[in-house]
Amino acid sequence: MSSARVDYIAPWWTYWLHQFPHVNLRFQPLDHTFKPQEENYQQSLIFLGCVAAAGLGVNLLCLAIYLSCLCCCRKDEEEEESKKSNSCCVTWAAVAAGLICCVAVGVGFYGNSETNDGVYQLTYSLYNANHTLAGVDSLVTGTMGGMQSSLNEHLSRLGEIFAARGDFVQTLQFMQQMSDNIIKQLLGLPDWEKAKVDLAAIADQTAYVEYYRWLTYLLILILDLVICLAACLGLAKQSRWLLTTMMVFGVLTLILSWASLGADVATAVGTSDFCVAPDKFLMNQTKDIISSDIVHYYLYCSQTLPNPFQQSLTVFQRSLTTMQIQIQGLLQFAVPLFPTAERDLLSIQHLLNNSEAGLHQLTALLDCRGLNKDYLDALIGVCYDGVEGLLYLCLFSLLAACAFSVMLCAIPRAWRQIANRDRDYDDIDDGDPFNPQSRRITSHHPHQGNMHSFCSYSSSMGSQTSLHPPTQAVSNAPLSEYMNQSALFGGNPRYENVPLIGRGSPPPSYSPTMRATYLSMTEDQIRHFGEDFRA
Repeated sequence: MSSARVDYIAPWWTYWLHQFPHVNLRFQPLDHTFKPQEENYQQSLIFLGCVAAAGLGVNLLCLAIYLSCLCCCRKDEEEEESKKSNSCCVTWAAVAAGLICCVAVGVGFYGNSETNDGVYQLTYSLYNANHTLAGVDSLVTGTMGGMQSSLNEHLSRLGEIFAARGDFVQTLQFMQQMSDNIIKQLLGLPDWEKAKVDLAAIADQTAYVEYYRWLTYLLILILDLVICLAACLGLAKQSRWLLTTMMVFGVLTLILSWASLGADVATAVGTSDFCVAPDKFLMNQTKDIISSDIVHYYLYCSQTLPNPFQQSLTVFQRSLTTMQIQIQGLLQFAVPLFPTAERDLLSIQHLLNNSEAGLHQLTALLDCRGLNKDYLDALIGVCYDGVEGLLYLCLFSLLAACAFSVMLCAIPRAWRQIANRDRDYDDIDDGDPFNPQSRRITSHHPHQGNMHSFCSYSSSMGSQTSLHPPTQAVSNAPLSEYMNQSALFGGNPRYENVPLIGRGSPPPSYSPTMRATYLSMTEDQIRHFGEDFRA
């Protein structure tokens, strides 16, 4: 087998992946040769998936330890600075998780598209090669059928017509020998039927698997993006039920990320094993179907390599040329003597012309350049675009796992802060006028505000008989002066100028009923409280 320069050069990342350890499930090192039919090689790829599963276990264990520490190491009282620090950590963790998730989704979309492009180029090349082999098989079958059936039928009738002329009969026998020689050369060509069926089956199965792989990754990418956005929304809205739901989906997505990482790594390593030495694998697979020199001719397609079909095609061409010369002679010399033979002779001539056109097509289809181009296109699609896309998908899985790990660490802290805030609100007295919850309750129940107001005459001071004299005099102005001042400066809507007895606080607002009650006090009652209400 002569050596030749290979046009295909495997990319560097396939050599890097090819160096990954190949170990079966019994931890025995294996050869790195691509052998998908062997059980040990399949176990070596499964082992890579198990490594990813171990990474998932370590990730979940770290998260469980972190959540356990977060739940068990609570402080009884948190200072304001620690609260602000925790809130800042949660914010930055959410921002980091969102950015990493967005980058991961972008990388995933690119890797999914690259992988799909590579597989599409592979299937396109396989279908194109299958079409070429089908064309070769159709031409060979059609030519052999024409020689064996139509030509023999015409030669038999001509033999009956030329029975009286021995030289014409001898010419027909020579043509029969040329026809048998052509059939023999066609039978010497490889049987492409089995190879054609295998290529079509591989292309169909690959396209079917690739469609669902692409769709699955598209759904995973969309799911990751939706979960990340929903988690950020839950943190912004401080919604505990939304954060809890996203935490459950985050754990499921984390499991999917590690599972996809294991599948991508195993597929990338197996494909790289093929891409490093594809010629050797294909020659081993086709050794029982096609001879090695033919496979070598198509894989390398060098000018220095001899065409294994050249001899058969040359004999085919010479036999057709000889038969055409014989038919021309019979048309020239036998037809004037046997006019009934003209129809069969013209039919044979037409058959030979069609066979010659088929020979030219067969020569073009058997040339190595067409199939070799399909072969190189398939390798470039798989080993360049396909494996590169798988590497980007591996990066996507790692980034997604990191993003959701950070998110699963941030959500419990945010949930805890929300719970502490609600607990702090619950600890405030409902009667505190500066409590926001008390204000909301007062707005919904205005009569409760009147009952608890320290400005209310009836509620804060009790009945008229239980009033105690104030310790200090607020003002010596008579009541009529206060009323006049109220009318002059503030009007009477809020009654702001009536002083609060015994307090140095600003004047409260009195209702008309309270004012009437105050004005109806008897002289004895005023004397009882002192001279505070006199001039």
